[in-house]
Amino acid sequence: QVQLVESGGGSVQAGGSLRLSCAASGLNFGDYSMGWFRQAPGKEREFVSVISMSGGGTYYADSVKGRCTISRDNAKNTVYLQMNSLKPDDTAVYYCAAILRSLTPSQALYVYWGQGTQVTVPS
Repeated sequence: QVQLVESGGGSVQAGGSLRLSCAASGLNFGDYSMGWFRQAPGKEREFVSVISMSGGGTYYADSVKGRCTISRDNAKNTVYLQMNSLKPDDTAVYYCAAILRSLTPSQALYVYWGQGTQVTVPS
């Protein structure tokens, strides 16, 4: 059974930082690109970032480019999202997801999803 478990969310003041983690099990982690998505209250879920199987390729949404860094540790089956200079607009539930060999931002193509972790940046 595939499981993706996010952690690291919380409440942080504007301008602060958080590092989200997503631990994967039940799949051959190295075969999957890993993405982060988020869903703010009252809004649709949106793409944040994705990293290739080896970690050599990354892609970011314009809204987080320059403030977020995605990385992965294939030995630990874990993907990370380092978020800096957080803004109230970053408040959302953050989800990690897995996709076979693609860097697409299209969430419909991701096959496994975690349950999400809440990030709150009070205004």
